[in-house]
Amino acid sequence: MNGSARGRVAQTLGFRLAFWYAAIFTISVLFIAVIAYALLARSLSQRDHDLIRVKLADYAARFESAGVAGVSRAVAAEQASGSDQVFVRLVGSNAEILLTSMPTSWGSYALEQLGEGEGWRIVPARGAPVRLEVATERLWDGTVLQVGRTTLERERFLRDVRALLSALLAIVVVVGLMGGGALTWQAFRPVRELLDTLRHITHTGRLDARVPVGDEGDVLSELGRVSNAMLARIETLVTGMRNALDAVAHDLRTPIARLRGRAEQALLAPPDIDRYREALADTVEEADRVSSLLTTLMDISEAEAGTMQLQREPVAAARVLQETIDLYEDLAETRGVRLAMTPPPADLTVNADYPRLRQALANVVDNAVKYTPPGGEVTVSAESRNGAVAFVVRDTGPGIPEDQGGRIWERLFRGEAGQKERGLGLGLSLVRAVVEAHGGRAEVESAPGKGSTFTLLFPIGTPVLR
Repeated sequence: MNGSARGRVAQTLGFRLAFWYAAIFTISVLFIAVIAYALLARSLSQRDHDLIRVKLADYAARFESAGVAGVSRAVAAEQASGSDQVFVRLVGSNAEILLTSMPTSWGSYALEQLGEGEGWRIVPARGAPVRLEVATERLWDGTVLQVGRTTLERERFLRDVRALLSALLAIVVVVGLMGGGALTWQAFRPVRELLDTLRHITHTGRLDARVPVGDEGDVLSELGRVSNAMLARIETLVTGMRNALDAVAHDLRTPIARLRGRAEQALLAPPDIDRYREALADTVEEADRVSSLLTTLMDISEAEAGTMQLQREPVAAARVLQETIDLYEDLAETRGVRLAMTPPPADLTVNADYPRLRQALANVVDNAVKYTPPGGEVTVSAESRNGAVAFVVRDTGPGIPEDQGGRIWERLFRGEAGQKERGLGLGLSLVRAVVEAHGGRAEVESAPGKGSTFTLLFPIGTPVLR
């Protein structure tokens, strides 16, 4: 692996996580090892000091009962047994050395630095990194008793412990790196699966691919579920856009053909001002139809994308209902349909964009009046319902077939009854988009031959989240 490749690997998130895991793991183990080593060294030192104190007290008692000879016999017996040997020295009151005993295996020490003061003394070894730790006590007759023990055995044991800890630390580093790499690889599996899914979508253009998601409740699993929901939403929007574009292209073909046909007829016919005026009037009508189609599609797209600008204000429900009744009263009378309103409470208000609210309600009433046969009735009302204002439009029309109930909100969808009426097929799509842009929802209850009931639920207050 060349330098640039190593540099790229070192910059990857997985490598950094594995490195930091191994570093933290190693430092933690090293810290524990240092603490354990320090406690062990302290314990061994304390053990030697306790042994020295015990021997010091024992030799002092023997000196008091049997003098130098008693101490000499005790030292000889211990040397013969070979267990827990110590350095022993007796110095008389006139600085005369009465007794000196030290195992030959301990080596040579600078005993001239020992002195005769009471307490603890440390004597270095000649040519070796060990020490002689000596406790001194002045006896009842002025004799100085000195008992000590070398750190040779302790240092050898601690050296073996250090070698063992070094080997263990090397193993810990290797295990930490391997474990960190394995854990990082496993932890990043959902991210890799997400990346593979996105690459597949990028290369194939198919939006039906989904990220495998397990039952874990961690943030990466949640990322996978949210990504799948996002992909499903994108797929739905893209499919809707494709269908909408196909439908728009189909729907625009007729008015454009009419525009061209009327223009060609006017051009090919003998000059006639009245014919020209009629052709221009038809052209304007078809242009208005195309403009209305495109404007409505843009409104729906803005609402679904969350970019529709809403100027919210307190709106009285009675005002919206009355203006809608006034708007469609003549049309209903012309079609022989009775249009009625159930007056809501005077203080029933909703925080909404008034023009958009009226537009949504008017579209529903427009559909109800169009599809209700002569002699039928359309009733509009409003009521408070679970923290929302429900605008309800009931009609006695033919109802909606069961297989079309879920599709009436789709763009440019027109059922069998809708084929008989002139329209764009966007009214209910715009209704749902506007209601959801306010944080509400649109519902319908219908059955063939029993009429339909449309309910537009607008939150009374401004929702924090949409």
